[in-house]
Amino acid sequence: MKKLYDKISHEASRNITHSYSTSFSLGIKLLNKSIRKPIYDIYGFVRVADEIVDTFHDYDKEALLEEFWNETHLAIERGISTNPVLNSFQYTVRKYGIEIELVDQFLKSMAMDLKKKEYDQASYQEYILGSAQVVGLMCLKVFVNNNAKKYDELKPYAMALGSAFQKVNFLRDLKDDSLELGRVYFPQLKGNTLDQGIKKEIEADIQKDFDEALKGILLLPRKAKFGVYLAYIYYRSLFEKIRGVKASEVKEKRIRIPNKKKIALLAESYVKNQMGLI
Repeated sequence: MKKLYDKISHEASRNITHSYSTSFSLGIKLLNKSIRKPIYDIYGFVRVADEIVDTFHDYDKEALLEEFWNETHLAIERGISTNPVLNSFQYTVRKYGIEIELVDQFLKSMAMDLKKKEYDQASYQEYILGSAQVVGLMCLKVFVNNNAKKYDELKPYAMALGSAFQKVNFLRDLKDDSLELGRVYFPQLKGNTLDQGIKKEIEADIQKDFDEALKGILLLPRKAKFGVYLAYIYYRSLFEKIRGVKASEVKEKRIRIPNKKKIALLAESYVKNQMGLI
């Protein structure tokens, strides 16, 4: 039965999300039930593409990504795929009017990871556009139920939030990206050198993104606001922890937020939501 296959496809994307990201999984669970499934579908798609370029080292990653890209287009055109993740993703793309340009921009950034090791300002901005900002826009299409007016109003804020998340990831993963993958995303890091001055410059840029993003979160439909706000709070907390350590420590280890702290942030955010403060 096709209905059963579609159900299993959506479950595959949900399981991928739960397995790879506890923070995003919790944020999605706090969205209204009506929009959880499509957000899982988007994250499942994004995660598989990211795994191809980041972890499939013993295989021809370029060929695998090209095949995945072609299969994505075919899935969207046909309205079905034998790949469960792409089957669930195409459903959400078609239902919420997600433009193929957003999908291609994301996959283009994934392709950049196959060859590019150091980024200048232009390629850095292009990478963030595809790897993070357009993912925020895909989710926004779901949050506003493809309402064009609301989408255009909230678009810059969604892009700012995606940008903030990605830049925090770059700081958090600085050690692994440089040592394991040989990548240096921040254009300021000439020779992969991070000092306190450069760190503060990067942090000031991230702060601007967070400040802009919060304006948009407060304008989101009620069904999406709490879940997105919690993800924002988690990343802000991680950012503040990174900001509180020396540049040398960021290069030496991956900064994390303990689970107890996450629970406390959830409780605090829940109270604010119940009181109508967000």
